[in-house]
Amino acid sequence: MEVENQKSRKYQKLRNWFNSKQKEEDRPSSFSLNEIQDGAEDQSDDYEGNLSLRSLELDPCISINELRIFVGTWNVAGRSPVGSLAVDLDEWLNLKNAADIYVLGFQELVPLKTLTVIGAEDPAVATSWNQLIGKTLNAKFGCPWMTPVLNSSSLLSSCDDNSYQYVENPNTKGGNKNNDKYTLVASKKMVGVFISVWLREEVLRKYSVSNVRVCSVACGVMGYLGNKGSVAVSMSIEGTSFCFVAAHLASGEKKGDEGRRNHQVAEIFRRTSFSRTTKHHHYPLTILGHDRIFWFGDLNYRLYLEDNFARNLIRKQDWKALQEFDQLQKELEEGGVFEGWKEGDIEFAPTYKYSSSTTNRYCGSLPNRSGEKQRTPAWCDRILWYGKGVEQLNYFRSESKFSDHRPVSALFSTQIEIKSSSRGLMELHNVPQTLLNPKNGMNRGEEDGKSSLLSLLTKNVVDANTNFGLKG
Repeated sequence: MEVENQKSRKYQKLRNWFNSKQKEEDRPSSFSLNEIQDGAEDQSDDYEGNLSLRSLELDPCISINELRIFVGTWNVAGRSPVGSLAVDLDEWLNLKNAADIYVLGFQELVPLKTLTVIGAEDPAVATSWNQLIGKTLNAKFGCPWMTPVLNSSSLLSSCDDNSYQYVENPNTKGGNKNNDKYTLVASKKMVGVFISVWLREEVLRKYSVSNVRVCSVACGVMGYLGNKGSVAVSMSIEGTSFCFVAAHLASGEKKGDEGRRNHQVAEIFRRTSFSRTTKHHHYPLTILGHDRIFWFGDLNYRLYLEDNFARNLIRKQDWKALQEFDQLQKELEEGGVFEGWKEGDIEFAPTYKYSSSTTNRYCGSLPNRSGEKQRTPAWCDRILWYGKGVEQLNYFRSESKFSDHRPVSALFSTQIEIKSSSRGLMELHNVPQTLLNPKNGMNRGEEDGKSSLLSLLTKNVVDANTNFGLKG
């Protein structure tokens, strides 16, 4: 009995609303019941109660798609990019196993001297690196060229003179129309820390990529200079938010230096705040507010092990035994920093510190070599992630001799949520005008037909609500 009463009330509400709409003049040729909202101004006096969208809608239908994300980090020791570096980049970016998204983090993009640390930012170095990256990613489509973005682009908010977007080379127009081509969507430099994010054009065409924002945190000298710190990018792809953090933490292998690094990690978490916009107030503002987070860079964590023992394990390639003395691994296990974060198994040699740009010899392996610093080899360059729906496919280093660090990269498969509107409320699209407005030449028979149509539509709505458990 109660169910019948509910159906009757819903039928009467919908009838009242439907009839009230007939009284409106200049009615568009199509409309939808989705227009019903609480407190709508066009509700007539004889409409009793609120027929809210919330009570008739089903929860949005969510489908899951997968994207492949390449994350890379490289300390380039203050060296400017050169043309011959393209070969090293090609090997590092692993284009034979191409990803949908490339996120590249660099450290020491410029020499960390007083002038570069406290002086004005020079975007020329970042532009040169982006040009080389774009040329490598899009080599088979022709060379892209870059231009500074002085104002926010359609994707990037809170950008500045150090942010760039990809511009198609007009000389290759017509030959570059390929979904495999990559576009630069975000780029940010702070002294020597630099991040560059590229998306396959197919991703930009297929999915909604929105609210790309950047944020930098300087926590070097005196806690506020940019020789150390982070640059981060926030973006959303459909219903999933991503945060990419490229960082360069305090150096040093003395006891207690790991505490300085831990403090800088805490500062980056605390001080990273992405701009809020009134239009997109629901987007995350902090690092941990995102669904999928990737933190990478020269994190500078060392080994709790004397130099000769470390080198002995390296010669044996006993990476598992060596990891037992890794500072960052200890922090992850004990929850000192990055509590709940993950890192893949390290099955490659320590990436720091190499003696020169021409050999694979670790610095300090020749004690009598004058002027060479003694450094215990360590895995300074790391990639971590946090959040559900992320699977690491591989984790490896490349063998470029461009600097005293070897580049490191990881390939991930990650899920994105795509929300499509699936409603129990039946939408009335493209309904002929004569069925909605009785003034359009409708005779008595047509009015009966209209009444029958209304009854049928109302029955469908009520039945759908009953079937899906949406009760008054």
